[in-house]
Amino acid sequence: MERKMEENVRDVDTGSEAGREEALVGNVNKLMVTPTGYTGVSRKSHLVFDACFESGNLGRVDCISEFEFDLFIRPDTCNPRFRVWFNFTVENVQETQRVIFNIVNFSKTKSLYRDGMSPVVKSTSRPKWQRLPAKNVYYYRCPDHRRNYVMSFAFCFDREDDVYQFAYCYPYTYTRLQHYLDSLERRNLDYLQREQLGLSVQQRRLDLLTITSPAPQLDWCCCKESLLGKGNSMSWKSSWVMEQIAEMARGNRWVRQKGYSAHMSKGSGWSNML
Repeated sequence: MERKMEENVRDVDTGSEAGREEALVGNVNKLMVTPTGYTGVSRKSHLVFDACFESGNLGRVDCISEFEFDLFIRPDTCNPRFRVWFNFTVENVQETQRVIFNIVNFSKTKSLYRDGMSPVVKSTSRPKWQRLPAKNVYYYRCPDHRRNYVMSFAFCFDREDDVYQFAYCYPYTYTRLQHYLDSLERRNLDYLQREQLGLSVQQRRLDLLTITSPAPQLDWCCCKESLLGKGNSMSWKSSWVMEQIAEMARGNRWVRQKGYSAHMSKGSGWSNML
């Protein structure tokens, strides 16, 4: 059966409809999606999608049926070839409502979703991230989307008043990074130095964190290693790793004696957190 790619999208605040082209510009913002041809009053089960928050990413939603939605993610900043990260909220749900979400425009051919990884979810009443059951997640080539790779997952909403949030994996935001570095700086540790290398394209700090030994060490005076995280759409992984390495170095005298320079910046290291 041919899948219809047109849908009615209704702005929650104004009630006006927007065409599919407008839905591609920026992240969706409190976007109510109704079944094709529906003109009545909005009601529970007409899902409201939002990604206008830090680390959010969802550019368009197509209603395929009452139970199925195609979701289009936006590419990395300044790099339209990479489309991997997603992070969005859903509200106005109905208790026991079952849905299938299809992320239809992934750019990667290989994914850990093939090997048992699954997206994470949390809600207003359950604020801790949890992984979806792997048996409800599918990663495959889809003939309806030019044989692009699609990740589909099934979900059942169980609390009408909750706002649900779904993400590719545990988000690591730029705000978290700055709070963490600020907390380190406030300790005035003599073996830790924070420097600003410059500013990103979006005028955000590019930080260099150097952790070394407080006392001169002749054996290691010329030994300094640099830890650099990969700066792309998957750098949430390196972000968590870099924070734990910094914590380990801060609390481990031997590691400090080695001398580590950790690049924690928007372009490299702890990066891509917006």
